Amino acid sequence: MVTGGAGFIGSHLCKRLLEDGNEVICLDNFFTGSQDNIKNFYKYKTFNLVTHDITEKFIEKVDKIYNLACPASPPHYQYNAVKTIKTSVLGIINMLELADSCNARILQASTSEVYGDPIVHPQKESYWGNVNPIGIRSCYDEGKRCAETLLMDYHRQNKTDIRIVRIFNTYGPNMLPNDGRVVSNFIIQALKNEDITIYGDGTQTRSFCYIDDLVDGLVKMMNSDCTGPINLGNPAERTILNLAEMIIKLTDSKSKIIHMPLPADDPVQRQPDITLAKSVLKWVPKIGIEEGLIKTIQYFKELL
Repeated sequence: MVTGGAGFIGSHLCKRLLEDGNEVICLDNFFTGSQDNIKNFYKYKTFNLVTHDITEKFIEKVDKIYNLACPASPPHYQYNAVKTIKTSVLGIINMLELADSCNARILQASTSEVYGDPIVHPQKESYWGNVNPIGIRSCYDEGKRCAETLLMDYHRQNKTDIRIVRIFNTYGPNMLPNDGRVVSNFIIQALKNEDITIYGDGTQTRSFCYIDDLVDGLVKMMNSDCTGPINLGNPAERTILNLAEMIIKLTDSKSKIIHMPLPADDPVQRQPDITLAKSVLKWVPKIGIEEGLIKTIQYFKELL
């Protein structure tokens, strides 16, 4: 079962699992998920869609649970902050109870946001983070941190079979054009020849992983013997300004770059240390930023 299976990452994961011959239950309440993302999956007799919100209990016999259900971009998770933290906390409790009831393995899609605005760089899994517990991003950051706590407590207390991955910035087809993430924002603005909006001076850094690489890491982690947490992301760090300039070039856009005030609690730098993923999962990202951006730009061209 993939919760959030109609979302950006979830839909790619469903596709991979179906192609690998699995029976897949896609669970989604369609807050940010899209029917378009899964419309091609109905040709598989092993695909099942269930419209459900994981803040409510769910009963089904499953072997493995990928818990991806939660809005992940700031505009979406800040839209209803209480709902966001309920999805992370009540949702993982319900999924852990389900895992216990049918002796299933559960993988939690945690996030690099558990590191907050890091004072350790790059970020290793042993770093506890620098997170504001009462800021506008806290509903997501602290919700995910609490979810990790619950997973570990269920594991220690109930022997629940858990896996935790911390996902860094990911991009690719099936992103929502209005999701507010930097890659989709820049591509949409560039394709429309609109001003590209950079918050702050653009020297803040991010590390961008293409969706196919991430999905490969998720599957490897689910099938491993490692509880985690393990970082999954591309360690190739670049500034936001450099990303904008690259997208303008690849789209042959006439867009100009403008600067806006930096949002509260926006991390200055973000880069995964993936030493653990390399050694334990034998996983490294294979798709470079230019190749991935070209594929993503083509998706948004067709969408527009």
